[in-house]
Amino acid sequence: MRYLLTFLIVCFSQAISAQEDSIPPSKNGLEGGKETKVRNLPAKKNGEARGQAVTIKDYKIIGYERDTTFLDTTISIQKEYKYNFLRRDDFELMPFANVGQPYNKLGVNFDVGDTYPELGASAKHYNYMEVRDIHYYNVATPMSDLMFKTTFEQGQLLDALLAFNTSPRLNFSIGFKGFRSMGKYQFSEAESGNFKMTANYESKNKRYNLRAHGAAQNSLWEENGGLSNKELQFESGDSDFRDRSRLDVLFSDATNRLLGKRYYLDHQYIVFGSELDSGRTRTTSLALGHEFTYETKYYQYKQTAQNDYFGDAYASGILDKASLKTTYNQLYAQFSNKTLGVLTGFVNHYSYNYFFNSVLQTPTQLIQSQLRGDEIAAGAKYVKKIGGFQLNGSAQANISGDLSGNLLDAFASYNINRDNRLKFSVHSSSHMPNFNFLLYQSDYSNYNWQHTGDYNRINNNGFQFDLESNVFGNLMAKYTSLDNYTYLASDPSETVVEGGEQAFVKPFQEDGTINIIKVKYGKEFKWKGFALNNTVMYQNVSQDNNVLNVPEVVTRNTLYYSNFGFKKALYFQTGVTLKYFTSYNADAYNPVLGEFYSQNQEELGGFPMLDFFINAKVQQTRIFLKAEHFNSSFSNNNFYTAPNYPYRDFVIRFGLVWNFFS
Repeated sequence: MRYLLTFLIVCFSQAISAQEDSIPPSKNGLEGGKETKVRNLPAKKNGEARGQAVTIKDYKIIGYERDTTFLDTTISIQKEYKYNFLRRDDFELMPFANVGQPYNKLGVNFDVGDTYPELGASAKHYNYMEVRDIHYYNVATPMSDLMFKTTFEQGQLLDALLAFNTSPRLNFSIGFKGFRSMGKYQFSEAESGNFKMTANYESKNKRYNLRAHGAAQNSLWEENGGLSNKELQFESGDSDFRDRSRLDVLFSDATNRLLGKRYYLDHQYIVFGSELDSGRTRTTSLALGHEFTYETKYYQYKQTAQNDYFGDAYASGILDKASLKTTYNQLYAQFSNKTLGVLTGFVNHYSYNYFFNSVLQTPTQLIQSQLRGDEIAAGAKYVKKIGGFQLNGSAQANISGDLSGNLLDAFASYNINRDNRLKFSVHSSSHMPNFNFLLYQSDYSNYNWQHTGDYNRINNNGFQFDLESNVFGNLMAKYTSLDNYTYLASDPSETVVEGGEQAFVKPFQEDGTINIIKVKYGKEFKWKGFALNNTVMYQNVSQDNNVLNVPEVVTRNTLYYSNFGFKKALYFQTGVTLKYFTSYNADAYNPVLGEFYSQNQEELGGFPMLDFFINAKVQQTRIFLKAEHFNSSFSNNNFYTAPNYPYRDFVIRFGLVWNFFS
């Protein structure tokens, strides 16, 4: 893993040396949350003085929707929340004991960005970079972002990014995120490698622009099925089992893998309305564009020998593999007018091929080996800003095909003043369930089904209100109505002995409507160097059957202290975070499918999780030290992420984030 990264950096050394405006280091550092001047520009090659400085804002990060943010080298409590394996706030997630393993849900959000089914194995996709997760860079000088963090037992986590350009109009980035962690429990090792390359280009007259990326991702997990004797060995608190590697697990010969490769291109040509020499822009412009994605992906479950835990099998060894190949093309025309706003019309073509090795005849049905077809959809997007109002809207309708659906999003925001902002959004969508709900084949006899003829589209309708206030805090209220909700559960028609429900897990579609109310409030209180950061979430689910289970209340409260040290050469934060969620019937995990399934036999939760942290920043280097779940050393052993899968014990972990500017 580390050798691959070194090799890639060496290969690109020539390109990096061609970066314009290679700037010597500046002695100016970053203090707390203040913007930093990181470089002083030298004279141009022709002798003309620049007379300006490069700041953090000259290192731009461009998202899928072409929204632009800037590199942030500050340290804050939000950075503490995001310094984890996913590098995002995991408030609504509950991680398994080892790094890179699945996350159970503490909150739900069913809004979708597109209407096409996914491969499935959703519990294995948290670390998988989708098209919308890739960022593009526009940098003044070569920039690197390196993140390191210790894992559990043998292994480490490294997320490295290098961004550079060969001219101000042509920027590249290359990144690799890799980790390996053996884990505290037997046969729970996890590892992955996520590689990406991006490029974005703009022509000299600014009429043509292009962005592209390639991604190759490979993740591998050992599956132990959870604890086999949790009451005696784990919950009893017996000191003989403080070494978690001594606890018995269900099996030792199972692995699953997720592998994907993707190529992406989005390019656009402005027919008229290009930028003028004075920097002014024509009031009206028309652009034509094309977006292309080709992706191959497969999910594999492998087990040396059949295990009665999952029921009977067709073979003595288990080798399941579901594959998906997709091609996506979008043609669009974008009309911009200073008065009317930006209107985009588009047509999508989506081609899919989801397949297994062969057709399967079961005692009850003939199960196909393939789902293959083409989907065509059309839609429009609209963006307009009027004073303090921001209006966004998008709609997409299916024209032909069996699996795609419809999508409608509307968004409005209003800036009341500098401290207060209101947002309101509406979402409506219909789409088919993921492919593994529609068709699945396994060497385990009970894990074979086809529902292409009897499953309907999942309908999601709802709205959301947000108040963002520097004075009153941030309030979010969301209502969602779900029809034809599709889920996994143990078949209630089967006679199941205790602990044997995994042998009968299968998909179901709920007939009734599920109504979800979700309210989240966040507010930070400060006094001198002290601060108390609070986030509280309330959820209420109204349903005829208990198929969608989430905790009613989730809270996270952090009391911390911030200050400078060593004559302001260092800025630090230290404190304690409490996270807690009320007891609920947490979803159980199924290793064969790589999915969570609904269960109503066992309640989990109702235990506090306390973390102590010390974070510091020296120039562009951020240092993180955390004692995770330190209260587990003196509390009862009742902390689980999912049935049979304990949460993490007390552990001290260390990490760094570096940013270098050449």
